[in-house]
Amino acid sequence: MQKQINLVLNGKGGVGKSFFATNFVQYLKDQQMPHVAIDTDNENSTLKRFHPDARFVNLANLRELDELVAAVESARLVVVDCRAASTNVFLNYFAELTVFDVLNSMGAALTVVSPVNHDLDSVEQIRIIAKAFNNRCRYLVVKNHGLTEHFTIYDTSKTRKRLLNELAAKEMIMPKLHDWLVALLHQVNLPVGQGIQHQKFSLMDRQRLKNWQRQFYEQINTVRQIVLPGDA
Repeated sequence: MQKQINLVLNGKGGVGKSFFATNFVQYLKDQQMPHVAIDTDNENSTLKRFHPDARFVNLANLRELDELVAAVESARLVVVDCRAASTNVFLNYFAELTVFDVLNSMGAALTVVSPVNHDLDSVEQIRIIAKAFNNRCRYLVVKNHGLTEHFTIYDTSKTRKRLLNELAAKEMIMPKLHDWLVALLHQVNLPVGQGIQHQKFSLMDRQRLKNWQRQFYEQINTVRQIVLPGDA
């Protein structure tokens, strides 16, 4: 496929969707990869706050969801930060309009990026998505070490077994970033990569940000084949 759309989707709030999306978009900018970023969170809009060039789609207006597919017409890579409690919105939209048929006609692949934590609800959300989309898309599970380094519920789940054995899912780690650095990044509305250059951060905190970004980018590079267009 020569086009790619990534849905950063997990209906459970607070699992790290926006943090992943924000720093993945920075990765794309640093790699000079053309893309369209879309924020769907009408309450926090973290992605658009950190990347003002991102577009906003209001999920309360179902017709605005068409913007996701329309973006694929003009861009080879589209990244969508899906707000919490939006799983059913996307699943119903894809089912009602047979969106996979539309994407196939455009030569576009879909990857669902699902951050996960120690919580059962975050795993259940992934199960629901995988049951609905089945093998019509690709899956990336992001183990968010910023929340926990123990993923016993996910690691021992039938959902993980199915993802890996039947659906060829990939996994990556999102490294832990110290709480005070996350708080400072939110104060200045910057992703990690831009925070490295900001005077708000001390020399050693900038070094911590550099180390985090390096580890994060290394993890992204291990799954490039499912989050970037075919020849990227």
